[in-house]
Amino acid sequence: MNKELLNCERVWLNVTPATLNAELVDYGLLPLHAIGVKGGKIHALVPMAELKGPHPAHWQDMQGKLVTPGLIDCHTHLIFAGSRAEEFELRQQGVPYAEIARRGGGIVSTVRATREASEEQLFELALPRVKSLIREGVTMVEIKSGYGLTLDDELKMLRVARRLGEALPIRVKTTLLAAHAVPPEYRNDPDSWVETICQEIIPAAANAGLADAVDVFCEHIGFSLAQTEQVYLAADLYGLPVKGHMDQLSNLGGSTLAANFGALSVDHLEYLDPQGILALAQRGVVATLLPTAFYFLKETKLPPVAALRKAGVAMAVSSDINPGTAPIVSLRMAMNMACTLFGLTPVEAMVGVTRNAAKALGEQERLGQLRVGMAADFLIWHCAHPAELSYMVGVDQLAGRIFNGEETLHG
Repeated sequence: MNKELLNCERVWLNVTPATLNAELVDYGLLPLHAIGVKGGKIHALVPMAELKGPHPAHWQDMQGKLVTPGLIDCHTHLIFAGSRAEEFELRQQGVPYAEIARRGGGIVSTVRATREASEEQLFELALPRVKSLIREGVTMVEIKSGYGLTLDDELKMLRVARRLGEALPIRVKTTLLAAHAVPPEYRNDPDSWVETICQEIIPAAANAGLADAVDVFCEHIGFSLAQTEQVYLAADLYGLPVKGHMDQLSNLGGSTLAANFGALSVDHLEYLDPQGILALAQRGVVATLLPTAFYFLKETKLPPVAALRKAGVAMAVSSDINPGTAPIVSLRMAMNMACTLFGLTPVEAMVGVTRNAAKALGEQERLGQLRVGMAADFLIWHCAHPAELSYMVGVDQLAGRIFNGEETLHG
């Protein structure tokens, strides 16, 4: 019997691993293997053909079931209060967004509700959203602030995000997105809001250990290139990596700027230009695609997937869960939309929610692949081939969910 397996705390026999190993072809599918965990890590990955003799009775025989790395949702805004369902209804009736905003709708309504909610209320509201992701097989989620837009309320959101990771079997990465919108109090002086972000909010979040990264919505309805650079410089001063909501509605050159700062990822990218693609390729920045927002907003400008593919830019896929433009709490749906709307292959979609999503969060050294030494976050599926995970939506296909080496099916 294999010595490495005998040293494991738990072993699953007869699994079909889709390793997502970059050194292998496509999904990195292997023939029947045994996978063993120890100390929260994958300790052994051994071909069944090499196993001889009897094995301990408590080792589980999975009878050939598919195993993949845990799914990673690398871009969400899932902490918020209030509902925009009435706004959705008005939009479907033809009421212009400007009129909805005049009536107090839009992002301002979410900001108002989020400010009014207590930390406990925000936590309780976010719980079912995270649990839904867990049931789909998500083992890591990125959560952004950006609906508080005051020092206290941005930190409140980040504390809730940290607490979700402590309360549930899921890894949480936090991103400070105070540069999401200009709050009402600064409507006539957005530069002062940027100064507040740089001089007060970033230092406070960094000193409290609440932020893993800093993000900016660089857009003509958001923040200018100069303002974005100012926020990035402040983030760099406090040792925080940067990300960017870029090129969603127009091209301001934000992706190139983010690449020059060594950003982890740039996200949306419908209007990304060749210069930006080259910058991402040269600096190894991940391009995160958000097809749910594209779908919900009925956009028609597609991100340049073929050009990104040709340039060798790593593409991640994420749900973008938020109350205004992507109220779809499903990474599996985002995978399907990435294929049907954006033209990704099922392999690219799967890589996009595992290996490349891990890279978009700076976690590629321990997550996103099935390899010895990686964190033992993996999923056992009631399906024969990993393409089914992009193809079929709405059916619970999980047979097992291993998080940090422990079985946590359905959270």
